[in-house]
Amino acid sequence: MTTSKRSTIYFDEQLHAALRLKAAHTHRSVSDLVNDAVRAALAEDQEDLAAFTDRVAEPTLSYEALLDDLKAHGKL
Repeated sequence: MTTSKRSTIYFDEQLHAALRLKAAHTHRSVSDLVNDAVRAALAEDQEDLAAFTDRVAEPTLSYEALLDDLKAHGKL
């Protein structure tokens, strides 16, 4: 059994209406839907951070250099 914490969240009126309709349509609670959405957002953040860590040693290329390279190869 997991422990839950209560929190007050203020939604845009239309977003709240859509969330309530989805909850009713899927037979899930608004809390379940919000928890899943937050988990997904945090997991995406974790993936992004891991990608940054994996690529930290890669050389950087300025925007100007990128444009020059594209032009040199006939892409622009």
